[in-house]
Amino acid sequence: MKFFWLGHSAFRIEFGDTVLIIDPFLNGNKCFADSQYAGDLAKATEGCTHVAITHGHNDHVGDALKIIENTGATLIANPEICQYLSGKATKDIKTCAGNSGGTVDLGEFTLTFVQAVHSSSYTEADGTIVYLGNPNGFIINAKGATIYHMGDTDIFGDMELINRLYHPNIGIVPIGDVYTMGAQNAAFAVKKYFNFEMVIPCHYKTFPVLEQSADKFVNAMKESSTKVVVCEVGEKLKIG
Repeated sequence: MKFFWLGHSAFRIEFGDTVLIIDPFLNGNKCFADSQYAGDLAKATEGCTHVAITHGHNDHVGDALKIIENTGATLIANPEICQYLSGKATKDIKTCAGNSGGTVDLGEFTLTFVQAVHSSSYTEADGTIVYLGNPNGFIINAKGATIYHMGDTDIFGDMELINRLYHPNIGIVPIGDVYTMGAQNAAFAVKKYFNFEMVIPCHYKTFPVLEQSADKFVNAMKESSTKVVVCEVGEKLKIG
């Protein structure tokens, strides 16, 4: 399995014949523009088979529709996002809708929708705000790994239940503060509720209002046995 951080909350995960891209905010993402991809959307999304979106905010929906139309990938999201993007598409697209507590089987992997403490809407070019269902995190089971992409969220007590039910061994955790939990609370959540072998911080550095590095999170995790991996955008991380 190969991981590539694309900046913000966007990840490319490769395993078997699957190329899964999560929260593909690429255009407008300065971390992506400054990376080895140099803003090349086609290169970063080549071979994409599935696009998963945690919630409806513009910096998570991002370039999803363009990627799906260019690659024929299947969209995985809540029903409101699936319906919204299907209505915007210039041709029929493949969708796989689910909601909190539900699991969808995509062949080489399964994806379970879990709750996130956040909001979910899309802002149109004219300023119109479109409600897009409840926010989610994702539990992804593939190739012997169980990945928990938390989406945008604060810490919440039912993270303990998520750990007991799904036993994720890899965590993708927002740390940027202001719109999600900050570094200290993110580290507290990881240490209190989970037994991750590895945790990857995200949702920082992209905008000036967010935390500009993962240093506070790394420091807060020093006494933990969980391995913290701070990725460079575009860097390949092999697992297993």
